[in-house]
Amino acid sequence: MNMSVGIVPTIEQINRTKQAIDSYIQEIDRHPDRRIGGYPYYLFHEPGRPIRGTVMIFHGFSNRPHQMWRLADYLFRNGFNVYQPSIAGHTFIHPAKNWCQVDLKPEYAQPLKAKIQNDPVLQGFIRNFMNNPGAARPGQLQQVALMARLFFLEPRLLDIIKAIELPDDPDFDRYFTSSHLQYLTHAQARLAELDAMPGEIYTVGLSAGGAVALGLAASRPDRVRNVVAFAPLLKVMGEERRRYVNLAGPLDIQEFGWDANLRFPVGCLTAVDRFGSSVVLSESSVRSLQNVPTFLVATENEDAADVESCKDFYQRLGGEDNGNRFYLYPAQDLVPHPMVDPEEVSQNMSNRFWQSLYQETFRFLASGRVNASNLSSLEQDPNLPTVPGR
Repeated sequence: MNMSVGIVPTIEQINRTKQAIDSYIQEIDRHPDRRIGGYPYYLFHEPGRPIRGTVMIFHGFSNRPHQMWRLADYLFRNGFNVYQPSIAGHTFIHPAKNWCQVDLKPEYAQPLKAKIQNDPVLQGFIRNFMNNPGAARPGQLQQVALMARLFFLEPRLLDIIKAIELPDDPDFDRYFTSSHLQYLTHAQARLAELDAMPGEIYTVGLSAGGAVALGLAASRPDRVRNVVAFAPLLKVMGEERRRYVNLAGPLDIQEFGWDANLRFPVGCLTAVDRFGSSVVLSESSVRSLQNVPTFLVATENEDAADVESCKDFYQRLGGEDNGNRFYLYPAQDLVPHPMVDPEEVSQNMSNRFWQSLYQETFRFLASGRVNASNLSSLEQDPNLPTVPGR
């Protein structure tokens, strides 16, 4: 297995890259809504030291770059430069103003909101939900009931929902305004900050960050060498949940993310789904990514990202014959959606196999290969750099 380290950035190349990123950080500093912990950061080796390339790491929805610090540190200590930007908007608080969103256009939203405000059933629910600090989001039955009530109040939603559920429906722009493409343009701007850095670029991401890592690679196959996507959120999991996410924006309902101090409008999740389903899963992205070896990791204990969409995406990329790899943690392994951080608990589960996952991420980035048996082992592969404990 070839894991050679051979690219040697000069002090001028490193300084130019740092200046580009620092200039972006200064822009954040001047923003009144800057978010503590939302700042990007980089780990660059000293000038004259050979590197394997530079890895861009994208965190999950509503989280921050620190979520991936252990993986970043491991890759850095083993020869990679690392750049961890926030995904679009997540450097800022006030998600309703700063994060990517999809919402109904005013001519459709305002009449619906007026009906909602005059409906005692929905107003009672919204009041109870918003006053319950322990409610991260409505339960499944509540979501179904809310959708039924919305359809009852506004029958036109039956036509409107078709425009958002299909990735290429021509009526989407008729009914909706959306900033979901900022996930891509923001990532492209961060990639441009690495223009002076020689060597290969690799993208890695979790959940919404996994979709960003894939979308960025698809837009720049000339620059990105490999992609690793952990539980990529290409579509919101579950037909009922996805329909709720695509309709709940007009209700102005908010949910909690991984940052327990931050509520976001449901329309922000709609934008994540729209980005994954209409950009990453598009035919043009698939054709482009067929030239970029991709490693997809999913779990049967998923509660956010649609697993079947990930499986289908892998097959559309050409599967293993085209240099790609796919691994699905079985249910009995108790690996949750946030599988990269061993201290992040979801559904009372955390990933006990995180060290092996880091090793196989390193192996794929360095050689394009994956050892599935190592991913299911609590013992690390002695032939790969050791991942330290917590």
